Amino acid sequence: MSMNHLAEEQKTKHSPAVHDIPDEWFKPKENSQKDSEKVVRPSLSYWQDAWRRLVKNKLAMGGLLFLIFLALMAIFGPILSPYTVQEGIPANQNQPPSGTHWFGTDNLGRDVFTRTWYGARISLFVGLMAAMIDFFIGVIYGGIAGYKGGRIDSSMMRIIEILYGLPYLLVVILLLVVMGPSLLTIIIALTVTGWVGMARIVRGQVLQIKNYEFVLASQSFGTKTWRIIRKNLLPNTMGPIIVQMTLTVPTAIFAEAFLSFLGLGIQSPYASWGVMANDALGTILSGHWWRLFFPAFFISATMFAFNVLGDGLQDALDPKLRR
Repeated sequence: MSMNHLAEEQKTKHSPAVHDIPDEWFKPKENSQKDSEKVVRPSLSYWQDAWRRLVKNKLAMGGLLFLIFLALMAIFGPILSPYTVQEGIPANQNQPPSGTHWFGTDNLGRDVFTRTWYGARISLFVGLMAAMIDFFIGVIYGGIAGYKGGRIDSSMMRIIEILYGLPYLLVVILLLVVMGPSLLTIIIALTVTGWVGMARIVRGQVLQIKNYEFVLASQSFGTKTWRIIRKNLLPNTMGPIIVQMTLTVPTAIFAEAFLSFLGLGIQSPYASWGVMANDALGTILSGHWWRLFFPAFFISATMFAFNVLGDGLQDALDPKLRR
């Protein structure tokens, strides 16, 4: 017997026949199918991935849904009620919550339900306006300071440090005393030094991004400073800016409620949550709990909703957490 014949016999002994191979060997593995699907599946953009991770945060989504509900009721709540904000019925003084008055009435017979949602209009308007003004001033100021650098940055930051060192509440109260309490005065007072935090955040982000290759390429082509800031720098700093805005709104809402509570904000007969809490402060011992409960509840719930939404956005927009 030749050597080639012996080798063929051993090969046939150790190698199984085709019909002996199990069918599972020919089936594609599930893991390989999943890997191929991941390759074929289109990749998510930055904002799509951020939204996907935000949706997974149940607490943040709960805060977002509550804020949407609050905004809708601020618009349509006073319309749904048959009562007005200022008109009171003396015969209905201090009525508890019922089918006629869902949140009860105050000491002048005014409907607390209507005044609560009208107060939501005032609070949300003040918070959003303060956030928008802080956004425009802080982004422009911080973007220029961070991009220019050098002496311009040093001079602009010294101004920020001076404003940051001023007592915020003292400045607001002085402006309200000088200009008189009104809605416009509150917005101006809240934004005099409120933009400082936004400017510092934007400056820090711009200092990190301005040395990236795409910014240097724009500079080499002779692009103007404002266009570089608007096209290259700001879009890459929107994550921290949005988070800061969600934290600015509840701060302004609480400040407005606090000033109205002290009598320096919205004046009666107009309604705001701070005014309603101030009017109801002396009625706790008399058992008229609903007058203080509803404005205090919505102030607390709104602050909590904005804070958890801000925390969720901070986690969702952080590029270090992308998977």
